[in-house]
Amino acid sequence: MGFPDNILTSDEQVVLHLHPHWIRLTGPAVAFVVLLGLTLFGVLAVPAGSFQQAAQWLIVAAGAVLLFFTSLRPWLRWVTTHYVVTTERVVVRAGILSRYGRDIPLLRLSDVSFSRSFWEGLVGSGTLSIDSGGQRGRLVLVNLPHAEEVYATLYRLAEENAARLRGPADDSGYPR
Repeated sequence: MGFPDNILTSDEQVVLHLHPHWIRLTGPAVAFVVLLGLTLFGVLAVPAGSFQQAAQWLIVAAGAVLLFFTSLRPWLRWVTTHYVVTTERVVVRAGILSRYGRDIPLLRLSDVSFSRSFWEGLVGSGTLSIDSGGQRGRLVLVNLPHAEEVYATLYRLAEENAARLRGPADDSGYPR
């Protein structure tokens, strides 16, 4: 499911459109390979006999269920999670069947910070924390790709929005 462009206002433009960092998919990818191998081994290891075919189908069914919960569901969550920065707001949309959404106008940003560990720095991810003046408080985006660049982009866009609201400056550089 893609990001719904119809939620944008007429003069709003998408600046960044991100998913959680790909590192979130390493565990499910490893689980996929291991479970596929174990399922194949289990099917081939069933001894011949009257229950061989039933046992093989049972192993395949159990493997399919485990593959769904350990690999397919995390991938679906990853692909349906959108972190979007526009010229007016930060938009978060997530969920497979039930959806979650949160919008934070850039004008309401009170604090934006990022952190990254040594390992996150190696793969290019980090954690971005966004505080808004609203009731819902802090939004924390974990495993965000290029968190430091997103931080800088948010700061720049917030300053541009604030300057646009102040109006044009006179020759002295101060708003009129």
